[in-house]
Amino acid sequence: MLCAVPIFHISGLSILMRSVIYGIPVYLEEHFDAERVDQLLHSGKVTIISVVTTMVQRLLDTYTKSYHPKFRCMLLGGGPASKAILESCFAKGIPLIQSYGMTETASQIVTLPPEDALQKIGASGKPLFPAEVKISNQDEILLKGPNITAGYLHNEAATQAAFDADGWFQTGDIGYLDQDGFLFVQERRSDLIISGGENIYPTEIEHVLLDYPTILEVAVVAKQDDKWGEVPVAFLVSSKETSEAQLHQFCRERLAKYKIPHQFHFLDELPKTASQKIQRHKLKQL
Repeated sequence: MLCAVPIFHISGLSILMRSVIYGIPVYLEEHFDAERVDQLLHSGKVTIISVVTTMVQRLLDTYTKSYHPKFRCMLLGGGPASKAILESCFAKGIPLIQSYGMTETASQIVTLPPEDALQKIGASGKPLFPAEVKISNQDEILLKGPNITAGYLHNEAATQAAFDADGWFQTGDIGYLDQDGFLFVQERRSDLIISGGENIYPTEIEHVLLDYPTILEVAVVAKQDDKWGEVPVAFLVSSKETSEAQLHQFCRERLAKYKIPHQFHFLDELPKTASQKIQRHKLKQL
């Protein structure tokens, strides 16, 4: 396994735990370097890597030729991939496998195999045996399984609040199960934008904007608004100069009017954690 994520994060810690339990060798990187990772994926020395979406995009930008035949799994966490990323990975033969999990579930608990990826775009997959998943009346994702935490250390109040009366772990994430039992994670409840009484999922807008040719990265957050309560605002990284008018027109053709960002802000880079997840709270401050 190639570990290019922090080992204080559950994805990195679980890699080391699996190494101890199953005797899996680990290539432990000090940080994520797309060119070095690209070389290792070509070398035949590694077969699996854990990534988040921004890492996949950087690897696609670095990609020049097929990875070594021994490389068999690029495990994606931290949010669903856009259709453009999925199609690009599929075209290049990159074995991208989407997953869903959190610290409280000891990493992945739901996984989508690559053979279902293009038929179930946006899905995180089905629960890994013997875990269970269901959706509450408030559209919250609820989980059960032996890998889920028993509680929070020295915090009985938080432990009690995390589980419902029937013992289901309340993730705080909003989602749904389709007719085939695949889980779709729509948003963290804290990231949901409620504008004029309508629910807006930032991920939907982000995936649309990522289809625009010059957009490299995007994050959509809520901005307080006197009229609507909240409105969506987009922060973007672009490969070349792009006008707000172009993006607005692009969104008009693909989104309902109330989902179109009210503002487009261009940055040199989006603020991220050590595990390469976008720090939305910093964007809200901006």
